[in-house]
Amino acid sequence: MGDRLVCRMDFPGGRLFDVVIGNLLEQPTEAIVNAANGLLAHGGGIAAAIARAAGPALDDEGQHLVRETGPIPTGEAVVTTAGRLPFAGVIHAVGPRQGEGDEEARLASAIRASLERAHEREWTSVAFPAVSSGIFAVPLPVCARAYVHAVSSFFESRPDTSIQTVRLVLVEGPLVDLMRKALGPSP
Repeated sequence: MGDRLVCRMDFPGGRLFDVVIGNLLEQPTEAIVNAANGLLAHGGGIAAAIARAAGPALDDEGQHLVRETGPIPTGEAVVTTAGRLPFAGVIHAVGPRQGEGDEEARLASAIRASLERAHEREWTSVAFPAVSSGIFAVPLPVCARAYVHAVSSFFESRPDTSIQTVRLVLVEGPLVDLMRKALGPSP
């Protein structure tokens, strides 16, 4: 797999927030998060890579959800099948686009909603990409703060959660350095 631990934040009960450099599609977690738009249309970036790897079942289920409930609001998250991927499910987090306003709070809400979906299913581990940091262009310092805040507040408010490990899976770049500064060096 080749993941490299960059930094870690420990929480009571042995819970962990790990930042790793690796491949989201190869994570040792029960679920992964997709950086989604409200229509669950997987046109580019990590969303397209997940959709290709998962096969048509993921797209079919996502389109059915949108037809039934309408577009997923920014700051929310929904779950679909993982299709051919080796996960129990894919959580689709709808993060903000730069310029929508209140991007940090909206991104933290999307991360938190994703963790709530995993908690509802009693999953023990979930891996995230850097939601909203790519084509949605939210500044990386905003993304780093939102992740730290959302994961910390989730674990503080849900001491009974089944989730033991949250992983933020990155590629080498400036967000890695920002997360290292926010969380400290790897253990």
